[in-house]
Amino acid sequence: MTAADAILGHLKVVDAERQRRAALPELDARVHSLKEYQQRRFSQTYADLLLSTRYGAASRYFLDELYGAKDFTRRDRQFARVAPAIVRLFPSELAQTIVTLAELHALSETLDTAMGMQLTSARIGAVDYIRAWQGVGRAPDRERQIALTLGIAAQLDRLTRLPLLRNSLRLMRGPSRAAGLSELQRVLETGFDTFRAMKGAQEFIALIGSRERDFAAALFSAQPNGADADSSMQGALASLPSP
Repeated sequence: MTAADAILGHLKVVDAERQRRAALPELDARVHSLKEYQQRRFSQTYADLLLSTRYGAASRYFLDELYGAKDFTRRDRQFARVAPAIVRLFPSELAQTIVTLAELHALSETLDTAMGMQLTSARIGAVDYIRAWQGVGRAPDRERQIALTLGIAAQLDRLTRLPLLRNSLRLMRGPSRAAGLSELQRVLETGFDTFRAMKGAQEFIALIGSRERDFAAALFSAQPNGADADSSMQGALASLPSP
């Protein structure tokens, strides 16, 4: 499978999830609220990194581009329309990063739809979130979601170490604009500059991986009902924002 085929395949999954939700307005509203809640969760989990001089910009990049609640429909349709151009115009290292971004996007949208189907209201509290998370299950997909997120960070960190790549990316602005890829160009340039400014992302990546895996483990092990509810829920509730 070529990189272009992989990108198109992932974006078709994203579009199918959007169409599925658009046909069910209540589900669509719940998923939108879920995305906003998850963005708040990320802000809580990484409050220290968001305030960090070294890691603040990278944390904000992840929050806006990977955990954002904004509508990416227009951007995704542009990407799908010009997927072959992405592979042709961008260096292979950048094309692979785009494939990873697309896979993460598709998996996240699929999991968000599944979570939305478990929720009973667009008003989401910590217990609601835990129950929806456990109702969906799919622990391997949650681990894959984390691995893809870390993979994007690692790829961006590695790309900043390649000589001349930043100049090559800058030279792509004109062709990218002509091909309708200006938004993708912005995402890549911002990511590149953000990770280069960190001067090494190993600690940042390790922190993200540790916290996300601890978060997932706490939610899977929590017992909302039963004799052990108080003790098992304490860590899970602490990791989630209030309504």
